[in-house]
Amino acid sequence: MFFNIQSFSELIFRLIAVILALTFHEFSHGLAAYLMGDDTARSQGRLTLNPLKHIDIFGGIMLLLVGFGWAKPVGVNPMRFKNPKAGMAITALAGPVSNFILAFIFYVLALVVQINATGANGQIGQTAIAVITFFSVCISMNIGLGIFNMIPVPPLDGSRVVTAFLPDRMYFGIMRYERYIMIGLMALLFLNVLDVPLSFLFAKVWDGISFLAEGLVSLFV
Repeated sequence: MFFNIQSFSELIFRLIAVILALTFHEFSHGLAAYLMGDDTARSQGRLTLNPLKHIDIFGGIMLLLVGFGWAKPVGVNPMRFKNPKAGMAITALAGPVSNFILAFIFYVLALVVQINATGANGQIGQTAIAVITFFSVCISMNIGLGIFNMIPVPPLDGSRVVTAFLPDRMYFGIMRYERYIMIGLMALLFLNVLDVPLSFLFAKVWDGISFLAEGLVSLFV
């Protein structure tokens, strides 16, 4: 039985990118909470960049296959924040923001490699192409994870941000149906109902990151 070398390499790239994206996402949740006074993540061993502490198998497979997924949620005790709602919103926002920042960093690295690896004849070596391809996969994974988690649906991060502005009664009412809402969201994903809006957001975020990265690199080239 034969396999396509290029496809196999891309699979490895995607797997590494998934691990990096999910690990930084959850670590950022824990770090944000810790900086605001909640050491729950640290006490649970989640304030680490060890991917084994963060990866959710099913969520990782989803991110690997369709570009949208999740990791094991980091434990947070909102009662340890001076302002519980604001603390939860900032902690939730830290995950997606970290992914967008990581995507930006990988975009800058890809541009730097491309500029330095381009010969006088305008050609780029195979090694540089492989590195740029890996960075591109990392960019895609981080943007996809960040966008998906900003959907304002429990238990995703976006819901924690939105509910920070809701009355407590409404907030806890929504949280009661968290599991069912998530099942509904998964159904919509598998039925490709969300493909158009998610693809639109993905393209816009990609364009924004590319604009900022190209602007930064141009200052030093």
